[in-house]
Amino acid sequence: MAPQRFHEQFEQIQRSMPDVPLAMGPDDSAEFMYEKGVVLVRDGEEAGIVEDTVRAHFTAAPDLDQDQIRRAGPRTNRSGITRIRVGDPGEGGREADRAVAQALRSVREREDRAGHRMAARNHVVHIAVNACPGDEPVPVPLSEPLNPAAADTAYDPDTAVGVLVVDTGLMKDYLSCDLLSHTDGDAQVQECDEQGILQQYVGHGTFIAGLVAAVAPNTDITVRGSLNDAGAILESEFGEKLFEAVDAGGWPDVLSLSAGTSNGRTDGLLGVENFMRELREQRTLLVAAAGNNGSATPFWPAAYADLPGWEDSVLSVGALRSDGEFGACFTNHGPWVRVYAPGERLTSALTGFETPVPYVYQHSTYDSCRYGFRYGCTCRHPRHTGVLSDGNDKNAAAKPDQVMFEGYAQWSGTSFATPMTAGMVAAHMTAHKETDPRAARQQLLAANTGLAEVRGAHVPALRPPTWRPVPVVRLVPGP
Repeated sequence: MAPQRFHEQFEQIQRSMPDVPLAMGPDDSAEFMYEKGVVLVRDGEEAGIVEDTVRAHFTAAPDLDQDQIRRAGPRTNRSGITRIRVGDPGEGGREADRAVAQALRSVREREDRAGHRMAARNHVVHIAVNACPGDEPVPVPLSEPLNPAAADTAYDPDTAVGVLVVDTGLMKDYLSCDLLSHTDGDAQVQECDEQGILQQYVGHGTFIAGLVAAVAPNTDITVRGSLNDAGAILESEFGEKLFEAVDAGGWPDVLSLSAGTSNGRTDGLLGVENFMRELREQRTLLVAAAGNNGSATPFWPAAYADLPGWEDSVLSVGALRSDGEFGACFTNHGPWVRVYAPGERLTSALTGFETPVPYVYQHSTYDSCRYGFRYGCTCRHPRHTGVLSDGNDKNAAAKPDQVMFEGYAQWSGTSFATPMTAGMVAAHMTAHKETDPRAARQQLLAANTGLAEVRGAHVPALRPPTWRPVPVVRLVPGP
């Protein structure tokens, strides 16, 4: 049974995609979301093979309508992906999509002969605090210091490291924060709702840019609002959005990506296959969030770091809790996560610098950690009641809590451990006059002696010099 917060976010994302029926996969679990009634295939010969195979399979299954099997284009030129309609998306509930499941089973024999996957679900790619939120932002007074604090490094336009953030767009008042004076990019689409309430996660990209700028001031940061629609997008569109982001300004030194999805497999996402292949041939280093499901299941595209051929071009990042000694309760983990960085209760720029902006919490906190940890984690503190909590929550009938943002915020997630790491790579490039971001990654990890404990394993941990650990509240003995 999918956890409460995943159900809450499923409903939120479905509302942001009213014309795209969604299902949970592979069953009623919190592993991933996907488009009902559709499978993805590579355009060209394989699309025809899959279409014919599925049609033949469904001919032997009279309860399924083979006339529904058709291309559901249009295909994307750069990503090379075609959507094939295999069933009625209006049939069944959100917990199952029998037509897609049977379509995928029907091509397995052909895939075995071809030696590679030919069809896949059309997953929902989401920012890493969206379908699996670490927590929601908490207001911080402007009188309090940033964490990490801004490093004492001069900005030099001739040597500044180019960092591209693909996320939600920039808030309209972001330049009111001196930290972001060398940041540019897309504006956030519709920051507030009709009542003037800040929408969920709209400051995500701005917060991330602030973290990069604090750790590595000698950077030119570009934020692309590719995930402006509630931070969620279909896999069939995601690869093209990534291409558009790099086409707009060229391939950067470092690409910070705090989005992805699980897919129940270990061979990547069909929708970003072409992008990842082109990335491999560039000099850009992709720094990607490992996700907040508290799971060892690979989260893509971060998990490309564990696939042959992408070891040098992708760096996957998990999150440490506020003291930097252990993994945060929510962080994904496993051998595919290459490094961990602080990702709990960080302080950065959000919005409200010019005019305070109200925000209403969407999720209620829990009485105990949803991942079974025993310290005072973000599942439980600070306490608040949210709009989306369902009837199983004892606070569901209570009035949701509202706060005011006036510039800074505190936020948690692998979404934010990721730009901390991207910033450390950029800072290393500046300090050592290294022009190759992938070489900087290798040098940084080779010189790092920091370790942390994550699920009983000792793992590499990067901690920026200006980051300050925050002692955890131990509710009971143990980590």
